[in-house]
Amino acid sequence: MLVIGGYIIVIVSVFGGFALAGGHLSSLLQPVELLMIGGAAVGAFLVGNSGKAIKATLKTLPTVLQGSRYSKAMYMDLMALLYDVLAKVRKEGLMTIESDVENPEQSPLFAKYPSILADHHILEFITDYLRLMVGGNLNAFEIENLMDNEIGTHHHEGEMPIHSVAKLGDGLPAFGIVAAVMGVVHTMASVGIPPSELGMLIANALVGTFLGILLAYGFVGPLASVLEQKLDESTKMFECVKVTLLASLNGYSPALAVEFGRKVLYSTERPSFTELEVHVKQKK
Repeated sequence: MLVIGGYIIVIVSVFGGFALAGGHLSSLLQPVELLMIGGAAVGAFLVGNSGKAIKATLKTLPTVLQGSRYSKAMYMDLMALLYDVLAKVRKEGLMTIESDVENPEQSPLFAKYPSILADHHILEFITDYLRLMVGGNLNAFEIENLMDNEIGTHHHEGEMPIHSVAKLGDGLPAFGIVAAVMGVVHTMASVGIPPSELGMLIANALVGTFLGILLAYGFVGPLASVLEQKLDESTKMFECVKVTLLASLNGYSPALAVEFGRKVLYSTERPSFTELEVHVKQKK
């Protein structure tokens, strides 16, 4: 909703201000200019990106209209789940969580946290590393290195649509200038017509530059910022899991391991120690 609200403010401010200054909104309606700018932008987008990047961008763009999934409640569920798993490991041994890891959808431990089960990326991350802890002989340093590489890959893949949208926004002012130049060429070829008509052609040409800049900085550019923020939020989930599991591998109790994970969260979503403690007890 913030994206739509922001777009409305941009439109009302720019076009409303133009109208209040005495401008005629009808003079800004130039479908041919939009065709040139939009068509050139789409073509450049297809040329400048691989099929993988295009699919990722088209898949990711609708998420800008959705609110953040990574709320305090979701982080509390994540840490409560990790606490339950690590507490079971401490009491009954690593091998007792094998069935939970292999089939988390049927696991009583995971079933208490539907928000985590619904996020297959974070669920896979948790179960993969618990599986390594159960069946592997890797030490904490080796697992940390593997986690860092996987988180880096996740972040790199998430940056593809961000870069695609950002580059598209960067190119729009130039395409606006192209449309304006084409309008000037048309105007110069029409020299000899009455001054009133000549002025109209010049005005129409300048609309191309205006539209290119407005679309770039008022509409497309901000989308890249939103996508970047969403990527950072999703990465923070992985970092929370990483820090918690590594603390457990280094011998800390489940309560302290979860506290390590709590500390890496953003302050806006980080629960207090007491809030998390109460939440964990309620989930038992």
